[in-house]
Amino acid sequence: MDSLENQLKKKYNIDTLFPAAWPDRIGDSSDEEDTPPPRISTAQPIRRSKSRYSALETTRGSKSFPGTQRTRDGVENLVQKDEQDPLGTYPSVVQVLRQRGLPVEDDVKLRNRFLLSSTTFSPSLFLAQVHSSASTDSLLAGLDFLSRSIEQKSASLKILVESNFERFVSAKATIDRVYNEMKDVGKEPESPPNRRPSGHSRGPSRSSFSARNASGTLSPGNVKSVSSDKKKNALLKESEYGVHGIKIPLTEVAVKAEEVWGPALGGREKEQALKDILSSVEKNRSLFEVGSATQDAIRRKDHETIVEEYTRARKYVDDARVIVEQAKYRSAPLSDAEIHQIIVTARMWSDVEAHIEDFKRDAWRRLARIHFTKDQTSTEDAKPEQHMELISIMLELGVEDNPVWIWLLSRYDYLKSRISRMCERSTLEIEILRRHLASTGKTSLRMVSKHLRSVPTSGNASPDPTKLDTPKVVEFWEHVHASMTNLLSVNRGLLGEILEYWDIAQSFISGRAQRSLPMGFNNESSVHHTLTSSNVIDLEKGATELINIIRDHLWSFFSDPPIDDISPLFSPIPTTPTPTTPRTPLSAMLSPTGNKFRFDPSNVPPPSPSRGESWEKYAFWPPNSNSLSGSHYLSKVLILIGTAANEMASLSLPETRSTARLDEALRQLVGGVRERCVQAVCTSWNTDAENLKVLEDWTREVDRKDITAMPNRFLAVQGFLLTNLQKIMYVTGSEGVSKTAVDVVIPPSNKLLQMVRAQFVTSLYRTLSGMVECAEKGQRALGTEWEVKGDDLTIPTVSEGDEGGWGKLDADKQSARLLLTLSNMSTFATETTPHLLSQFETLFSVQLTDETARIRDVLSQLDTQLFKSYTKPHIQKINSTIEAGIFSPSWAPEPKKGKSVADRDPSPYVFTVLLNLVTVHDEVNTTSPPLTTRILRFLFESTTTSLISTFTALPHCGLSALMQATLDVEFMAQTLSTYTTEKASQVQTDIYQVLDQKTDNAARVRLQEELGNLRGVLKRCRENTKLEFACFRRVKRGTVGEAQGR
Repeated sequence: MDSLENQLKKKYNIDTLFPAAWPDRIGDSSDEEDTPPPRISTAQPIRRSKSRYSALETTRGSKSFPGTQRTRDGVENLVQKDEQDPLGTYPSVVQVLRQRGLPVEDDVKLRNRFLLSSTTFSPSLFLAQVHSSASTDSLLAGLDFLSRSIEQKSASLKILVESNFERFVSAKATIDRVYNEMKDVGKEPESPPNRRPSGHSRGPSRSSFSARNASGTLSPGNVKSVSSDKKKNALLKESEYGVHGIKIPLTEVAVKAEEVWGPALGGREKEQALKDILSSVEKNRSLFEVGSATQDAIRRKDHETIVEEYTRARKYVDDARVIVEQAKYRSAPLSDAEIHQIIVTARMWSDVEAHIEDFKRDAWRRLARIHFTKDQTSTEDAKPEQHMELISIMLELGVEDNPVWIWLLSRYDYLKSRISRMCERSTLEIEILRRHLASTGKTSLRMVSKHLRSVPTSGNASPDPTKLDTPKVVEFWEHVHASMTNLLSVNRGLLGEILEYWDIAQSFISGRAQRSLPMGFNNESSVHHTLTSSNVIDLEKGATELINIIRDHLWSFFSDPPIDDISPLFSPIPTTPTPTTPRTPLSAMLSPTGNKFRFDPSNVPPPSPSRGESWEKYAFWPPNSNSLSGSHYLSKVLILIGTAANEMASLSLPETRSTARLDEALRQLVGGVRERCVQAVCTSWNTDAENLKVLEDWTREVDRKDITAMPNRFLAVQGFLLTNLQKIMYVTGSEGVSKTAVDVVIPPSNKLLQMVRAQFVTSLYRTLSGMVECAEKGQRALGTEWEVKGDDLTIPTVSEGDEGGWGKLDADKQSARLLLTLSNMSTFATETTPHLLSQFETLFSVQLTDETARIRDVLSQLDTQLFKSYTKPHIQKINSTIEAGIFSPSWAPEPKKGKSVADRDPSPYVFTVLLNLVTVHDEVNTTSPPLTTRILRFLFESTTTSLISTFTALPHCGLSALMQATLDVEFMAQTLSTYTTEKASQVQTDIYQVLDQKTDNAARVRLQEELGNLRGVLKRCRENTKLEFACFRRVKRGTVGEAQGR
C-alpha cells in the first residue's frame, strides 16, 4: 500500500492523498502506459505480484520525447526549454528574459509563462517583459508574422490529413470491426450445417480480440464454458454491455479513488465557498492591501504613502461605521455581506492602527533627537528640515500632544545641556593649561627679544601670531579663542544655534511656520497649529535662561580668579586613557591641538603657587605671557563677545523677575570684560616696557645707516599694542561687529582711557631710559641672563645681509654705542614719538598735549645726558693738553738771531688738540655722520673756553708769548673755521682782550708791526697742514657725492 500511495502521489503530483487544492500539473501522458519497463540487469528477473489497481500505476521507464523537460517532482511535460519569439523579433525568448534580469533558468514555472507551447502561457506577461520596449509598428509586424505562422501550421495539418487519409479510413474500419466482434461475442456463428470450411479460409486474426485459445479442445463442456465467458464480456444488456466482468474491480477502484480524490473532487461546496471568498477578496482588494502597504511605507520611510494609506484606512472605517449607523437607524439586521465588510474593516483597522502606533512612537523618539545647525550638511540623522517633516506627518496622522511644542522643548533641553557642559569643560581645560604654564618658569630674555622683534616694521605686513610668544602660550591663547568661537560664534558656535532656535520658535509663535503644516484628517490637528500663552511664556523664559547661562559663564571667566577645583574633569572617568609614548612628556599631552583636549589623569598639575605675579589674578591670562600675544588674541575675543552680546540683546526677550533687563545686563558684561582685559594687557605692557631695551641689537637700519633698527622696532611694537588696545576698548576690528537692532557696546570710560594713556607714556619713559642704560653700560645693562647663550633659539651675532663695515657694530665700544643712541634719540624726538602720539590721538580720539610736552622734555634731557657722556672725555683731554702746552717753559721761545719775532711755528699742543679732533671726526663721521657738525662745534667751543681759561691764568705775556698765543689761536680758528660758532668767535675775541691786558704797550706796538709777517707765517702753516686737517675743510656742493662715496 505504501508503494501504491507513493506512486499515486507521484502520478498526480500531490503531497498527500487528501489534498486541499488542485495539483499544479499532472505530468503523465497517455503514451506512458505503452512504455515498456526498463530491463533489470539481474540474471533472474524479479517477479512482483501485481495489484488489482495496476492499471492505475505508471511504468517507471516512461517514454521521453525530444524537447521535453523533467520537473523537480520527476514529472515530464512537452514544454521545451526555449523557443523562438512567436512574433519573430528575437531568436530566443529565454535569452531576452535573461537580459531583463528574470531568473527563468532557475524558476521553471516562471519560464513556462513565457513559452507558447506551455498551457500556462500568459500573453500579457509575455508582451510586458519580452516586448516591453516594442513600438506599435513592431507589434503589428509581429502580429503579421504570427498569422503567417498559424496559416503555415494549418496548411501542414491539412497536408497531413490528405496524405494519411487511407490510414484514417482503415483505422475507422478496424474500430467498427472490433466493436461488432465485441457486440457479437457469445452468439453461435451462422454457418450451413453440412458446409465444411474451405481449405484456404483464413482464421481469426492474432490481433483480433475474438481470438480463441488454440490449445483448448472443442469439447461440449469447454464450448459451454467458453460461451458463458463470451456472453459475460459481450456488449449486451444481459452482460451490462461488457462491464459485468470488471464491475467488482471497478467498484473497488471507485472506492479507492473516492478515498483519494474525494476531498478534492467531491468538495463542490468548499469550492464554491472558496470562489465566494476569492470574489470577496477581489472586490475588497484595496482594503486588504492597506495594512501591508502601510507597513511597507513605514519600512521605506515613505511618509507621503503612510499618510495616504492611513487616510484611506480611515475612510474605510468611516464607511463601515456608516453601514452600522444606517442599519441601526432602519432597525434592520445586517446582511451577511455587510457583516463580512465590517469584520474585514475592523481587522484591517486593527492592523493599520498597530503599525501607525509603532511609527508614532518611533517618530516621537526621532523628533526629540533631531538637532542641527545652520551650516550643517544634510545627513541622515539630522537634516535642517527633518523636524518639520516629522511634525507634518504626525499632524497628518493625528496625535494628542503638540509635536511643535515637544520639539521646541527637547531642543531647549539639548541646547541647555550642551551650553552647560561646554562652559564647564572649557573653564577646566583652560585652568589645566594655565597651571602647566605656571610651572614652566619665566621666559628667557633672549626669547623675549625674539618675540618682540617678530612684529614686522613694515606697515603693510601683519605679524605671525605663532611667533608673538612661546609655543605653549600661543596654544593657550588658541585654545581660549577656539573655546570662545565654539560658544559665541554666530556661524559655527552654540550661540548661532540659540539664535536659530529662537528664530524657529518665533516663527511658530507668530504662526508663520504653521502655514505649511497640514490640518490632519477632518482638521483634527488644527488645535496644534497655535501655541498656548503658557507655551509662549515658557519659550521666552527658556531663551532668556540660555542667554543668562552664557553671560554668567563669560562674567565668571573674565572677572573671577582662577578656580581651585578641577575634579569635574575626572567625571566621567575615561575608560581608555590616552596612550603615551616613553619619549613624550606628560605635560605635552595637554596640548590642545586640533579640536580635542587631551588630558592625562596621572599628571594633574597642582594649583599655581602665589608669588605675587601680576597674572595670578586672571583666569584667562596665561602665565608669563607678553602683551603682544595677549592684546592680539584678546582683541579677537572681545570682538566675539561684542558681536554675541549685540545678537543676544537683539532677541528682545522679556524681563524676568530675577534679573534686570537683558540688554542692560549684556552691556555690563561687555564693559566688565573689556575693563579686565585692558587691565591685564596694561599690566603685561608695563612688564614688557622694562624689556623693550632688548630691541637694540646695534644693527643699522637698512634705509638709514646713521641709526639702528631700534626706533622702527619700537614703533612697530608700540603701534601693534595701540592698535589691538583700540580694538579691545572699542570692540572693533577688521572683522567688525555685526550690525544689529540693539548695540550694547558703549564707549570706554575716562578711567580706562587714562589707564592706557599713563601706560603709554610710562612705556616710552622706560624704553628711553633703557636705551640710555644700554648705551652707557653695554651688555651689562641686560644682566647676566643675556650672557648665557642657549640653544639654536639664541639670536645670532651676525645677521644676514650685513654690508661690510656697516650693519653690526662693535657693541663693546662705548663711544659707538653713545653715538648711535644719540642718533636714535634724535630720531625718537623728530619721527618716532610724534608718530606714536599722533597714532594714539587718532585711535582713542584724545589730545595728549601735556604728555607731548613732558615727553619732549625727557627726550631733551636724555639727549643732553648722552651728549655729555660722549664729549666729556674729549673735553677733559683737550683741556689738559692745552694747559700742559701753554704752561710748558718751551711754549713761547725767544726768536733766534737774525730772525723776526713772528717767524715761528704753532705750538705742539695745538697739533695734539687738532689731531684729537681729527680722531673724533673720523669716529663720528663713520658711526653717525649727522652728529659730526654738532659734536665738533661743541668741542671747538670747549677748546676756546679752555684756551681763555689758561691764558687768564698766565701772570704776564711778553712779546714772544703774545706772538705765540696769537699764532696758536688764529691757526686753530682758521683750521676749524667750518665748525666755528658765535660762541667760539666771541670767546676768541675775549682771548685777545685777555692777552692785551697781560702785556705792555711796547709789545702791543711791536705786535702791530709784525702782523704782516705773522699772517705770512700763518698762511705757510696752513698750506703745510692742508692734507693733515683736510677733514675739517668744508665740502663743496659739487663734490658731496664724491666725498660720501669715499
